[in-house]
Amino acid sequence: MAAGGTGGSQVKSAVRTVELLEYFAGRPGMHSLAAVQEAVGYPKSSLYMLLRTLVDLGWVETDLTGTRYGIGVRALLVGTSYIDGDEVVAAARPTLDRLSDDTTETIHLARLDGTNVVYLATRQSQHYLRPFTRVGRRLPAHSTSLGKALLATHSDDEVRALLPAELPQLTEHTHTDREKLVEELHAIRARGFAIDREENTLGLRCFGVAVPYRTPARDAISCSVPVARLTAAHEQTIQDALLDARDRLTLATRRL
Repeated sequence: MAAGGTGGSQVKSAVRTVELLEYFAGRPGMHSLAAVQEAVGYPKSSLYMLLRTLVDLGWVETDLTGTRYGIGVRALLVGTSYIDGDEVVAAARPTLDRLSDDTTETIHLARLDGTNVVYLATRQSQHYLRPFTRVGRRLPAHSTSLGKALLATHSDDEVRALLPAELPQLTEHTHTDREKLVEELHAIRARGFAIDREENTLGLRCFGVAVPYRTPARDAISCSVPVARLTAAHEQTIQDALLDARDRLTLATRRL
């Protein structure tokens, strides 16, 4: 990857630092120097010095042998400060709480980041489920109701330019053809919400709406429910509650 338009060593170093942190963020666990070097392609000597600097500063951690590397606690602190300082996340809290009460299901707030959605806030289901949280997680936009709701606020040509021709498949139900996804976006625009039919996680159906406080939308909210517990009446309740939450959150964010 080019180090920017100036070609200066400081810019190149900054780019490499960010690329390293993004490498670790996208690959949980610990990694050898050889594995990191193969992935990023930097000279091994300069890569080692950069990693040692990041270890000393707390952005990267090593295992007990000092030969394997992973993301450090400083990254968590910065990520938390981003969420804590985001005005939309703060404004969304009452809406997410009410949506959780109205549906009794898992609620997410997420933001479009390139071809992915990043989860900013979660309300856990009131039913017994295996505990999990997606705050800070990144998932492909085309496989989630959140992402599809956000993509639907873009034109067809913008979506084609944004997404690769072949989309990665997460489950047997995931759309992998860009043109079929574009066709689905037409239906999403017409009804006002998107549906993830086990396209990201088997056994889970999700409904998502974009929050149009800006155009195209950047943020969306969703409700996830196990297919085994989803009835026609409950589905209607979820859809109505999501559309109401979208309208309330749109009003709240327009005051920012």
